[in-house]
Amino acid sequence: MAEKVRFRCMRCGHEWEGEHDPEKERMCPKCRSNSVRVLKAGREGK
Repeated sequence: MAEKVRFRCMRCGHEWEGEHDPEKERMCPKCRSNSVRVLKAGREGK
């Protein structure tokens, strides 16, 4: 089951919420880069 997490694009810095599925490749909805990281709880906007 996927969990709700916050993502950050390492290319353009865009942040968004979505469901984390380790089997699925992540892609930034703004710049379409696949260089996306899951933010750890309490680290949003840093």
